[in-house]
Amino acid sequence: MSKQSLVSMVLLSLLLWASMAVHAEEEGGHQAKYSYFALEPEITTNYVTQGPRLGFIKVSVELMVDDPRLVSQLEYHSPLIRDVIIETLAQQTATQIKSLSGREAIRKACLDKVNELLLAETNRRMLADLLFTKYLYQ
Repeated sequence: MSKQSLVSMVLLSLLLWASMAVHAEEEGGHQAKYSYFALEPEITTNYVTQGPRLGFIKVSVELMVDDPRLVSQLEYHSPLIRDVIIETLAQQTATQIKSLSGREAIRKACLDKVNELLLAETNRRMLADLLFTKYLYQ
């Protein structure tokens, strides 16, 4: 390969990279920028078990929104959000709490219920997702 063709390839690569960067920058306004809000402190509650023994669950919850400006509203409504999540967890059976599919169903139920609450409070479904970053049960 000659020196001239090597230089041409490098220049072509740089030109292609620059045009891709400009294109990505133009589309940057359309891409979602996610922000997270952690419910603090962690949520600890009991759940439905068979017999006299109580079951306990401890979760850390992160709320994901697609607009960083919504985080302040999540903070304002965090007591109501905590209540909805605690209520949802307390209604679950031991089988649901302990299985992976049950855990995912609980996460989705919490996401739906929190979004319903926020819709009633703010006229907007704010959450893009709800994540359990810690999930311990006994």
